[in-house]
Amino acid sequence: MLKPRLFFSFTRSYATRIAEKPPARFPDPLLNHSNAVVKTLKDENLTFIHRPPPTAPSPHSTTLAPASPLLKSPTLSNKNAPMPPLLRPSAYKAAPSQMSDKDIEQLRKLRLSNPEKYSRAKLAKLFKCTPNFVSKVAALPRPQRKEFARKMETEHATVREKWGEKKATFVAIKQKRREFW
Repeated sequence: MLKPRLFFSFTRSYATRIAEKPPARFPDPLLNHSNAVVKTLKDENLTFIHRPPPTAPSPHSTTLAPASPLLKSPTLSNKNAPMPPLLRPSAYKAAPSQMSDKDIEQLRKLRLSNPEKYSRAKLAKLFKCTPNFVSKVAALPRPQRKEFARKMETEHATVREKWGEKKATFVAIKQKRREFW
């Protein structure tokens, strides 16, 4: 007895490429402007495009008479209306008053006379300003800054000597990791 042969066609039933949207080709706004005058210089391979200024605004302009109340300028009646709450807590603080020249000179003298006693934080509290302002106005000379940094580093080294092996290892790994940032 003969067996019937089955014929299978081995054709692909799937796509071989991912469908892609062709890249957008936007028209050049300078060249496609209706009033643009294009002049090309052949010798220097330059193109000059001149567009005349836009016409005067029409009475239906959306920029001069906006329909949205958000685009309208505030009126006098809106100035007395209650304002929304401020976003940041720092916005509730009053702006620091400006220091007089005499106070700034005194701050500089104190900082230079004894930088250990009159630190940035102490001077900031004394003169009611920020430590950053003190560092900007009364910065120490570079040799004094380096000496102060060396002194702080030796203090930190004495603290680091008291660390256990585990903490020292973790801090060393952290420093190594930071080198690769």
